[in-house]
Amino acid sequence: MKVICYLSYGYPTIEYSLKMAACYRDAGCDMIEVSLPARNPYLDTEFIAGRMADALAECSDYDVYLDKLAGFRSENPDLPMVFVLYEDTMLEIGVDKLIGFMKTAGIGDVIYAGRINHPEVKEKLIREGIGISCPVTYQMLDEEVEAAVNSNGFVYMEGRPQNGTREGFETLEKCISHLRGLGITRPIYCGVGIRTIEDVIYAREAGGDGIFIGSALIRLYDKPDEMMQKIRDFRHAATQ
Repeated sequence: MKVICYLSYGYPTIEYSLKMAACYRDAGCDMIEVSLPARNPYLDTEFIAGRMADALAECSDYDVYLDKLAGFRSENPDLPMVFVLYEDTMLEIGVDKLIGFMKTAGIGDVIYAGRINHPEVKEKLIREGIGISCPVTYQMLDEEVEAAVNSNGFVYMEGRPQNGTREGFETLEKCISHLRGLGITRPIYCGVGIRTIEDVIYAREAGGDGIFIGSALIRLYDKPDEMMQKIRDFRHAATQ
C-alpha cells in the first residue's frame, strides 16, 4: 500500500515547503500530494486553510509556485506527484497553462477539490489525458459513486467517516468492496482521518491501495526529523 504525503505548498515559504518535499522523499514516501494554496479553500479545515492564507500572504503569484515546482521536478523526475486544486485556482492559472505544465512536469492526476461550476474544465483535463480523482465518502452518495465509476483517475476514499455513514457501509472494507464490485479497477486511495498507525492498518486491511497523510505531517514542519520518522513508521505499517 502506498504512502502519499500531503504538501502544504508555499507554507511557510515556497522554498521551505520544497525542503519538506525533499524530506518526504528521503523518508521513503511513494507519492506527494501537492496542494497549491487556494484563495477560498471552503472545503478545507481551519488548520489547512490558515496555512494556505499564510502561503498566499508570502507569495500570491501562481506562476512563481509553478516555476519553483518545475525546478524540484527536474531534480526528482521519478518521484510521483498529484495535484489537489480548487476549480477557481485552475481558472486563475489558466487551464491550458496548467495542462501544459502538468505534461512537462510529468504530473498526470488532479484531485478536483470542491464544486464543479465549470464542467468544461474537467472535460478538457480528461480529454488531455489528465486523470481526475473523485472523492467518495462513507455516505456513499449516488452521485459520488457514479462519478467515481465514470472517472479516469484514482478514487479518493474517505479514510474515516467525518459526517456519518450510509446504512450498509459502516466500514471502509464495505465501501471499498462495493466500489470494486461496480467494476472500478483503478487505485482506491484513502484519505481524511488517517492520523495514526492504527488508521493505516485499518485502511490496509480494508483493501486500500494507498493512504494520504496530511495534517499529521504539516504539524511537524518545524521538527523535520520527527516528521520523517513518522513517515517511515506509517510506511512500515502500510507495507508489512
